[in-house]
Amino acid sequence: MITKKQIVELIDSKVKEDGFFIVDVNVKPSNKIEVFIDSDKGVPIEYCVEVSRLIEHSLDREAEDFELQVSSPGIGQPFKVIEQYHKAVGRPLEVLTNDGRIQKGVLKEVFETGFVIEEEKKVKIEGKKKKELQVFRYEFSFDEVKRVKELLKL
Repeated sequence: MITKKQIVELIDSKVKEDGFFIVDVNVKPSNKIEVFIDSDKGVPIEYCVEVSRLIEHSLDREAEDFELQVSSPGIGQPFKVIEQYHKAVGRPLEVLTNDGRIQKGVLKEVFETGFVIEEEKKVKIEGKKKKELQVFRYEFSFDEVKRVKELLKL
């Protein structure tokens, strides 16, 4: 059976060398292989084809038949690796915490153990008639979030 480790070993050095990163690799029991790659500048379809050919030429279809899909994760897909956070700085995110709370905001900082988002909202200030725009800053550690995904807009 084809393994995730086997696929990662086949493409890891090439992908890194070319300025990309592996987001995820899935190998289903039916030998359907899904490879998700990304970079700070996106992933051209030609590069997906290149990675697909590398995998196809390295595996023996006579020994084991497989289905292969190489793509970049779409917007709205949950983040899996820290490089996705770095790429998304300045963009709107939705954070689902382990306790079920949803927080939306713009990603401002990423560090080794977590990240910071900021949300702007109008709030009523005591003693004033009009609501004022205020910025709220939320810091999360990676282990306290269940899912983080990029949004098209807030």
